[in-house]
Amino acid sequence: MSDEVLEGKQFATFEKHGEFVETQAAFLAIDFDNLTASAEENERQTLLFNKLSGILSEYQEQSYLLDSFLEGLVTPVVASLKQYVKKSAENGSQGSPAVERLALHLYHFIKCRGYKTIIRFFPHEIADLSIALNFMRPGGLARKSQYWALQYIGLIWLSLICMLPFDLEQFDEPENVGKTATDIDLFGKEFLGTAGLSRDGAALLLTRLYKRNDARSYFYSFLEWSNGVISQDREIFMTIGILQVLSEVVKSDSAEQVQHLIPRFLGIIATIEQESVLPNTIRKYRAKLLSRIALRLLPVTRSRSRRKGRTLSGTEMVTDPYPDLQQEVPEEVEGILEQLLTALKDNDTIVRWSSAKGIARICERLPSDFADQVLETILGLFSIHSMAAARVYDLPAIAECTWHGASLACAEMARRDLIQATRLPELMKWLSQALYFDLRKGSHSIGSNVRDAASYVLWALARSQDPAALIHIRRAASAAFQEHVGRTSLFPHGIDVLRKTDFYAVSIRKHAFLTAATQVAEHPEYRIYLFHHVLDVVLRHWDISMRELGSQSLRLICLLDLPDLGPKAAMKAAQLVDSSDLIDLHGGLLALIEITMAFCEAEPDKAEEHRSKMFQYLSRVPLDTLLRPRNELVAEAACRFIACTLTAAEVNRAPSSIPVWKTVIDHGMKHRSEHLTELSTGLPPVQQSLGRVLGVIDYNTHPNSLPEAIDCLLECIGPNSVMLNNIEARRNCYQAIVSILCAVGPEIYRHMPETRVMTLYNALLTGLDDYTIDNRGDVGSWIRIVCIRGLAAFSATLISNASTIPQFEGYLPPACYRQALAGILKQGVERLDNVRREAGECFLRLLVLDPPDMPNSEDWYIPGRPLLEELFINQTETETWNNGKWLFPRAMRLLEVPEYRASVLRGLVLSLGSKTDSTQRPVATSLINYVRAIPHKVASNVVVIPVLQAFNVLLGANALHRLEDVPSGLTSLKSLLVIVTKKVSRLKNPQRIHESMCIVVHLLSFKALFPAAVAALGDFLGHTFPSVRVDTAEFLYLFLQSVDLGEDTDEIEEILLETEWPSDDGRYGRRRQRA
Repeated sequence: MSDEVLEGKQFATFEKHGEFVETQAAFLAIDFDNLTASAEENERQTLLFNKLSGILSEYQEQSYLLDSFLEGLVTPVVASLKQYVKKSAENGSQGSPAVERLALHLYHFIKCRGYKTIIRFFPHEIADLSIALNFMRPGGLARKSQYWALQYIGLIWLSLICMLPFDLEQFDEPENVGKTATDIDLFGKEFLGTAGLSRDGAALLLTRLYKRNDARSYFYSFLEWSNGVISQDREIFMTIGILQVLSEVVKSDSAEQVQHLIPRFLGIIATIEQESVLPNTIRKYRAKLLSRIALRLLPVTRSRSRRKGRTLSGTEMVTDPYPDLQQEVPEEVEGILEQLLTALKDNDTIVRWSSAKGIARICERLPSDFADQVLETILGLFSIHSMAAARVYDLPAIAECTWHGASLACAEMARRDLIQATRLPELMKWLSQALYFDLRKGSHSIGSNVRDAASYVLWALARSQDPAALIHIRRAASAAFQEHVGRTSLFPHGIDVLRKTDFYAVSIRKHAFLTAATQVAEHPEYRIYLFHHVLDVVLRHWDISMRELGSQSLRLICLLDLPDLGPKAAMKAAQLVDSSDLIDLHGGLLALIEITMAFCEAEPDKAEEHRSKMFQYLSRVPLDTLLRPRNELVAEAACRFIACTLTAAEVNRAPSSIPVWKTVIDHGMKHRSEHLTELSTGLPPVQQSLGRVLGVIDYNTHPNSLPEAIDCLLECIGPNSVMLNNIEARRNCYQAIVSILCAVGPEIYRHMPETRVMTLYNALLTGLDDYTIDNRGDVGSWIRIVCIRGLAAFSATLISNASTIPQFEGYLPPACYRQALAGILKQGVERLDNVRREAGECFLRLLVLDPPDMPNSEDWYIPGRPLLEELFINQTETETWNNGKWLFPRAMRLLEVPEYRASVLRGLVLSLGSKTDSTQRPVATSLINYVRAIPHKVASNVVVIPVLQAFNVLLGANALHRLEDVPSGLTSLKSLLVIVTKKVSRLKNPQRIHESMCIVVHLLSFKALFPAAVAALGDFLGHTFPSVRVDTAEFLYLFLQSVDLGEDTDEIEEILLETEWPSDDGRYGRRRQRA
């Protein structure tokens, strides 16, 4: 699941009522008959409609807040639609987009609050029947297929009018008796086979028609028609619509009428079942229809009393006491129950849930002994796939559907108080396994629905069972736990535990394991259960991340009572290590690693002793299992275990007490795993591992090795390094420099002089300009991110310890600190989202940092700090720097700070190389007034091409045209022309050549540069690359067509059109030379 769960805004009332009324009034003031509305008017109407829809969507989850306002909101909309429908019937209007938006607006009310609530505000007088019928008749407005909302509104409107207590024949002409009912019947059948909401409206219309006493004959005809349609056409949507109608009729019609027609209902179901494969929606409605038929065959009595709650005095309040009558159960009910029990194993959730609810409702009307037999059958479903499984994790994947259906059925029965106390032990046995149901299926897991359903059962039991019968329940999901705390008072520290394990606390898996579980384990009543659950279940889970989180959680739980839990955990983990199962072995090793860390953390003075004891468990690892191929995880875990527990005494001991550790290390060194290969011998892997090794050495303990390590790292990242083509190795070396500086930072004066520190600091500043590219993309960003983090972390460490560092100004000169700030900001406005996000986070950490505690602290004051705090420190916003739409409008204001202007400009110029138009446009616009401040010496295409693109954007927008009137500006333009025309024939990058050519063509518009630009065009028109020649000719021709240069260009344009620029034939050479 996602690692973040965002809580939406909770409303207390309809806050936007005034705004909604005002907007709706403007929307309803539209002339809906206007078929020739202008584009501006249509756009205004659409904006009003979208605003209304947006407000209703905000209240979708709390729609009940609208109830007191609905009449005043819905009535004007319905009145407007009725008025238009009436006028359209008179003048034959064919509708308009405005009318469609009106119907959609009314539908959004229905979507938000439900049709049963909204339909109460529809007109339902006798005179409205003819209006609604004309609306739905052929040729009527609702018959246009694109107006589905009008169709749906018309059908439910007509269904409301059908409830009028008047004979429909009163509305017929004498010569056409029965026409009204016939038309309504035809309308419903016509839309019953559609795929959208119109089918739901048609089903509702037919249901209410067939319930009328004067339309019974139509229902009998409908049954015959349905049987024929299903058996002949096999139309899926029509079958669904028919089942909807039958389900509603069986539910709401009188029991006598339904019982009389049950054989025909069952006949239709049998016809449907002749299909070998049925869609899930048909199977759902089939289960619903079967359950409702069974309910109509049974008397409306309940076999048990239902507990509704407690009185203020604490006594039980019982309502609806019905005696347990012994009655004959019809044979049809037994057959229906058998089918519903089978449907509990269906592949689709909607079918299983519909069947579960149907079974529970039927059992509510059955005698107690019969209902108990049904429950026994449901519990038997759990055991179908459990015979050959030693534990729940060994079940086949197909068991998920069966367990989920059985759990849902138990929950529905528990909610209705249909589970006897004698069945609770068996039920709890299966629920305790269902709560852990998690099976691996391919590359993912299944079973979350089973666990949710099991929690639903526990929630239902809390509402229905006596506390005395629930003493042994101690674990469930958060919702079930909350229900038990509130109703049974069985759980110690219930409110406190509930606060620690609410929905949002346990929704993030890492937080649930490492925070919530530890907090709950603080209570001894729960600690041992969590302790055993982690050891017995989580450490043996198939998911690697679960085992890793479980081992970390185990360490935190053990720290609560380490003398007691530590040895127990170690013994249990050792049993897992004995296993030949790779999952158990991996989980056991992870647990032993974390337990060792717990002992060393709790008793650091006895760390060596604890490591030595834990090291002995290595002898229990089956070596043959460990040395098998393709077991990277176990090999890595074993190496980590040795690294965590191996002591210096053990290394120097001859012979070793556990000699196999050397074999394990040798095996790990030969392994192909990414984590283990870096420990082995080889060229690229050794290069990559070098930085990691040098970065983790404790130089406070071994200070003599620090100078040599620094020399090695600086050599590895230098311009002549042998690692120049190994980006991963250089990244690791930069990371090692960061680790060294941060590790020795508080006492850096004891380890290296100021000049040495500045060398390393400058190396990190240089790393900000690494734009290496390979087939994986901008891999240089890996180094830039490391340098961003390093500069921020080391600067923060020095500033925080400034009062204890002699000659602090030499270790962090203000100029270097400001250079680092500018470099981080440059990365914060570049094109890669992840680089911008990292730069933003690091810069904000420095921004909130207090100046160093020493004289002249203002020298380290961050330039433009008030402006920066105004732009980026806002408690009400959660946006990050990777959001370009949010960042770049703010980034432009950084140009107001002189210290950052050059660096920010360089970053913005590079951002122009992005292919995202939403990033390029605002950056290009803002750069116009600052382009002269770019003091950047270009060399690499990674930097050159975006710079050239930036100039093309500026030249194309005539942003640089005024530079010609300024001597220094004209000099800059001449320099630009020299740069883009220098050694054009030797350039190999087509994109760079293309951008250079475009700049030369744009410079033709400057009179002082016209001759030089014309002369330079020959290099592009005569270039050895045919594509360059073609692009130059096309771009130059289009430029001459769109710009008046004050010269006669007709002959040039003719030559550009007639010359075969792609051809290398010599006869075109003279023409190209002439051009």
